[in-house]
Amino acid sequence: MAATVISGKDLAKKVKDNLKTDVEALKAKGVETCLVVVIVGDDPASRVYVNNKKKACEEVGIKSIEYALGADTSEEELLKLIDKLNMDKSVNGILVQLPLPKQINEDKVIMAINPEKDVDAFHPVNVGKIMTGNPDFMPCTPAGVIKLIEETGIDIAGKECVVVGRSNIVGKPQAMLLLAKNGTVTICHSRTKDLEEVCRRADILVVAVGRPEMIKGSAIKPGAVVIDVGTNRTEAKKLVGDVEFSSASEVASYITPVPGGVGPMTIAMLMENTVKAAKVQAGI
Repeated sequence: MAATVISGKDLAKKVKDNLKTDVEALKAKGVETCLVVVIVGDDPASRVYVNNKKKACEEVGIKSIEYALGADTSEEELLKLIDKLNMDKSVNGILVQLPLPKQINEDKVIMAINPEKDVDAFHPVNVGKIMTGNPDFMPCTPAGVIKLIEETGIDIAGKECVVVGRSNIVGKPQAMLLLAKNGTVTICHSRTKDLEEVCRRADILVVAVGRPEMIKGSAIKPGAVVIDVGTNRTEAKKLVGDVEFSSASEVASYITPVPGGVGPMTIAMLMENTVKAAKVQAGI
């Protein structure tokens, strides 16, 4: 029996529709929600992501400001801009699109953003709060994954959860959010022995490794929920995930597609964090 496809596109629309009401309520109180996105250089993928974020801001009613800086921008120039945005009370959220050119230290940039405006939840203060189970902002992609799992009606509590990938952006925070929902969590990576065997234990499998169709249907427990975070282009220019959809969808009970799964939810959660920042900063 084929798996039910979880539409991130549909769920993201619901989230954004709810946020639209919040943004209108804030405007009625004299608060205009504002997100600033900084892009350095002309990376094509980054440009697509930034454009999608601007479009989402328009849909929700959030004021969107973009700073497009040249690829030769110095670290000092970028840090000065961040300092200016930190001081600007009309700016609720600051997002610096990664990756950055080689001359700029990404860690320094992340550290420079005021944690109260860090709507990506990358600052060590926000990461620490996620670890201790008391987050101000939920990391966007992992939070989107949780909402996608909950959309199935399946309770995470007590489930065997396997996360493939240990990045700071997805893998590690994903494990923390699943743990906060009382899942039993295993994190896998490039040195995990018998990866397929570990994956086959999962009631909930989240894959975020950036390798095209690495996880096949043979590595999936019958009836598992499979969340594919990966976005990869094949040599034939086809967009695929980290999971082989054709074989996995024959075994899983629920599965996310690529595209149209996790991607739209990541942007929806960014909007949610920005609205939350506006409320907190306005004392609402």
